[in-house]
Amino acid sequence: MRVLILCTGNSCRSQMAHGFLQSFDKRLDVHSAGTRPAAHVNSKAVEVMMEAGVDISAHTPKSVDIYLNEPWDYVITVCGGANETCPMFTGEVGKRLHIGFDDPSDAVGSDEFVMSEFRRVRDEIKECFERFYTAAIAAK
Repeated sequence: MRVLILCTGNSCRSQMAHGFLQSFDKRLDVHSAGTRPAAHVNSKAVEVMMEAGVDISAHTPKSVDIYLNEPWDYVITVCGGANETCPMFTGEVGKRLHIGFDDPSDAVGSDEFVMSEFRRVRDEIKECFERFYTAAIAAK
């Protein structure tokens, strides 16, 4: 089962979703990418994922362009920007889904507030991708 998770920068939400989905089932071939990839994965995303027991510190943002000609069982966008600008895939795509989340890197305020936003979004991603995994993948 091949799953591609897309976001704009591939630095937060898509990386967290990638980490969780891979942690649910090591047999899955999970990748994440961005329509405009950032230089690195957001350090706060790495930190809150580590708190949840998932290490994404070795992940690097990648461009969706490198995956366009490959076959995918699922292509999932996790932000509105990627959903709106998602390029046409010339490879086979089984299903395309959008599961949107707020961007925690947009949070402004105290360090405590910003980290609470990263944790909130992390927990929402885990819950939604656990439901997706249970219903769409594990049930097969």
